[in-house]
Amino acid sequence: MPPRYDPQEVKPMVEELTNVGVESLTNVESVDKMIGAAPGTTLLVVNSVCGCAAGNCRPGVSLALQNSLIPDNLGTVFAGMDTEAVARARELMGGVPPSSPCIALFKDQKPIGVLERRHIERMTAVQISEALTKVFDEQCTREGPSVPPEVFEGNDSVKRCGSSIPLFNKE
Repeated sequence: MPPRYDPQEVKPMVEELTNVGVESLTNVESVDKMIGAAPGTTLLVVNSVCGCAAGNCRPGVSLALQNSLIPDNLGTVFAGMDTEAVARARELMGGVPPSSPCIALFKDQKPIGVLERRHIERMTAVQISEALTKVFDEQCTREGPSVPPEVFEGNDSVKRCGSSIPLFNKE
């Protein structure tokens, strides 16, 4: 299925997470490899173009990954872009209603917690980070941060309303 949005317009939103060590999962196989086969803890972010919720979600995740303990595996899928990968990720989340953005933590391939859009849209980036680091401290053993502080500090946050992003027209 073709992407809904222009990939060049979405690229900075993807890079906001990949710049801090989160792997972009663009197909079912990559989702299955990370969530379905990787041992330990896995953070999965369903990224989106939503300026309000995703505009706080991405910096909140980035800040949380500066914690002293972080998940073993870090992945992201992008709603409206990687349709099959997003569908598979949502399937692996169990009974969680589809929403984007959302953030899930898996332990040994099983979801142990999800921040849904309905939670995220009421939180600041700092509150999202605090919620994540609390769970990281309880569930994770990998030493953080995911990237050196200077890389994190140089990462740009993107706040842009999804309605301003052109739809992808592959004609």
